[in-house]
Amino acid sequence: MAERQELRIPARYNGPPDSGHGGYVSGRFAALAAAHQGAIVTVTLAEPVPLEEPLTFVSGTRRSMVTHGTRLIATVAPGRTPADPPPAVDPAGARRASARFTGRAGHPFPTCFVCGNSRPARDGLGLAPGPVDGLPGTVAGPWTPAAEEVAEGAPVPAELVWSALDCPGGWTDDPLTRPRLLSRMTAAVLRPPRAGEPCVVVARRGAVGGRLLRVDSALYNAAAELLAIATATWTALTRPGTHVSNSPGRDTA
Repeated sequence: MAERQELRIPARYNGPPDSGHGGYVSGRFAALAAAHQGAIVTVTLAEPVPLEEPLTFVSGTRRSMVTHGTRLIATVAPGRTPADPPPAVDPAGARRASARFTGRAGHPFPTCFVCGNSRPARDGLGLAPGPVDGLPGTVAGPWTPAAEEVAEGAPVPAELVWSALDCPGGWTDDPLTRPRLLSRMTAAVLRPPRAGEPCVVVARRGAVGGRLLRVDSALYNAAAELLAIATATWTALTRPGTHVSNSPGRDTA
């Protein structure tokens, strides 16, 4: 028998101002589906995820679904662990890259939970991924998870790791002139970072075709230990101010 669970995405966890942050909601949906699709899943976002609205998770043997009323919001299917992480960047290099973050002016989503620059201090992850010296198409930035939702030194929830792996991918291209939103993501958390542990997030641009951008991202600690890895597809908006509302393809990792 299919399992049904109700959930809501708090307004704090937004990407665009009126919909859920792609990485955060994908991490939430992945956790719900783990018992049915396995520890490594691919989340495909079919529609913008509404905030503070009742959502329904419905399990399935091949894939699970998240709906909002009669609308299909997302599907979750078995995935494969991403196999080609971008290389580690040392903390000093990540700080240099972050100083070149292009989103400080003209950010398409300035209140984004992860990389928005118009949120109150410490209200969000505060990532500012910028281009890495000598690595074309690669961005990086430091991230020290705050002890907001867990005690200092405790493991960071997986949905926050998914969040941190998500946004840097969008900055491997040029979101100032062609904004994109996450439409598919597969992530594997090998060892969750701990609150207060200095980390570096790295993302590398992959293939670009039409409206689609493929990216790989990774989370490392200061000693270059790989903590988490992801691959994702981003879809360009058809015009400024619109949402991605189409699936990028079949549910494959």
